[in-house]
Amino acid sequence: MYKVFEALDELVTILEEARGVPMTSSCVVPRGDILELLDEVRDALPGEVDDAQDVLDRKDEIVGKAEHEAEQTISKANLEAEKTIADARAEAERLEAEAAAHADRLVADAEEQADRTVAAGQAKFDELVSRSRDEAERMIQAGRESYERQIEDGRLEQGRLVSQTEVVQAAHAESARILDATADEAARQRGECDEYVDSKLAEFGDLLTHTLRTVDKGRAHLRGAALGASGGGAPFDYQS
Repeated sequence: MYKVFEALDELVTILEEARGVPMTSSCVVPRGDILELLDEVRDALPGEVDDAQDVLDRKDEIVGKAEHEAEQTISKANLEAEKTIADARAEAERLEAEAAAHADRLVADAEEQADRTVAAGQAKFDELVSRSRDEAERMIQAGRESYERQIEDGRLEQGRLVSQTEVVQAAHAESARILDATADEAARQRGECDEYVDSKLAEFGDLLTHTLRTVDKGRAHLRGAALGASGGGAPFDYQS
């Protein structure tokens, strides 16, 4: 580049020292010297300047090629983005379907467990009621038989006492006492029977309440798991 600047300085010097043409701003310069200096400038210019000129000459072609490549790149990126979105949507739909199927299985399992629990509770209730009825009937029958035996004993005793004139009054009193005692015993046994039946029914009521509470908690937990199925939910727990 130094030779270029040196040749340009010489050109400036020649022009400054050139003889002017009267009545004009022109001057007379030695053509040979000027052309020689210009050749030196051309030879001294680096190859990058010539390459830059080639680039300028091919500017439209390079820009067009770059725009074409950019359009192809954008088109390819759009196609890849659409494919990625489609794949993501398909995967989301698959996961949603799996979550729905899992929720359906949980609901079916919960309903089946609830049916089993209710059936077991009903069977237990039927068993308790049957046993309570049998026990009540047995106790009532035993009380009735005891009452009848005591009545019969009282009658026999009354008849024996009536046969003895001197103890007739005492016999009547004893007979009344026996009858009252028999009635009290029968009432007591009936009360015990009622208390026994009531206690058994209370036990079954507690069992049925516990069973229904377990079913309700299981259903509530299942509804919570179904709402969170796409992130994952907690396992179903049948404990009270």
